[in-house]
Amino acid sequence: MKRRLSIGLAVVLLAAVVAVVVWGRSDDAEGGEQGELTAVRGVIGSEKLAFFSDQRVIDAFAKHGLKVEVDTAGSRQIATSVDLGKYEFAFPASSPAAQRIQRDRKTTAAYTPFQSPMAVATFEPIVQLLQTAGVVTKGAGDYQVLDVAKYLELTKAGTRWDQLPGNTAYPARKNILVTTTNPSESNSAAMYLSIAAFVANGNTVVGTPEQEAAVLPDVSRLFRDQGYTQNSTEGPFEDYLAAGMGKTPLALIYESQFLDRVLRADGSIRPDMRLLYLAPTVYSKHTLVPLSDKGDQVGRLLSTDPELGKLAATFGFRTSDPRLFAEVVGDKAPADLVDAVEPPSFETLERLLDAVGKW
Repeated sequence: MKRRLSIGLAVVLLAAVVAVVVWGRSDDAEGGEQGELTAVRGVIGSEKLAFFSDQRVIDAFAKHGLKVEVDTAGSRQIATSVDLGKYEFAFPASSPAAQRIQRDRKTTAAYTPFQSPMAVATFEPIVQLLQTAGVVTKGAGDYQVLDVAKYLELTKAGTRWDQLPGNTAYPARKNILVTTTNPSESNSAAMYLSIAAFVANGNTVVGTPEQEAAVLPDVSRLFRDQGYTQNSTEGPFEDYLAAGMGKTPLALIYESQFLDRVLRADGSIRPDMRLLYLAPTVYSKHTLVPLSDKGDQVGRLLSTDPELGKLAATFGFRTSDPRLFAEVVGDKAPADLVDAVEPPSFETLERLLDAVGKW
């Protein structure tokens, strides 16, 4: 009996030792996997912070052995004043800013994994008013557009909302203006300036100092007459969502911001809210410039990995593979916008932005 008891105790003890060893190896393996992740640091536009902070995105990069860490800055700042020496990649929200970085860093490498057209968040009563005024029309597909040329005519005349014929829905005593961010700080306002300058220049990209001077009076009033403007596109969009039509009847945003909320289905997009596309519009092309081999790996993964592409689409971004965007968004957005133009060069845009700020 004693012998059997001893054997039984020995078996139990052996099992316990084996279990401890196995658990220890398991813990070491988990710690090893985490330790094997290669840290990659980049600087990005703030509009992409939610994407990079999402646990699903973090996990997707981890599958490829990467731990991507990011700091945020304005696209203009990334291109001009941020010390890029401590980063593996720069990821501004616009191609002109990326081109400036490429030139300064003497590189041609770049990836454009996703993009978002500029759009205007508004409300159904405002849409109806502007339709009657001939400013809102039907686009090339099943969507509505704000005709920038017609809109510039209203702003040039200083037309107020209460001067629109038959306006009982929104008889406000203020000028008809799209609420934007500060053009000297925010990429979205710079893209809006690109569109307005294109239209004011006879539907031609501004490319000479003479053209810059000619369009300046028309484009400057779009910002000057607003008064105070915020520095991030989240500001006007949050005002639009929270304060409603009274404060922000027209808000310049990225399409991705509106689609992100629609896809969340969190109730923030109410039944009377509408998204208008600008005609013409500009695609804000989120362009990653790799500054090292590790940064290049991030750019390649964002451009080619289906999981990361699908996750980008859930945040409303149009992906390099249109099928991923269509799969996630469906009929909540047009598949393509044909009336799109290119922004001017970085140098031209910089001069326009500086001039608008002094006007």
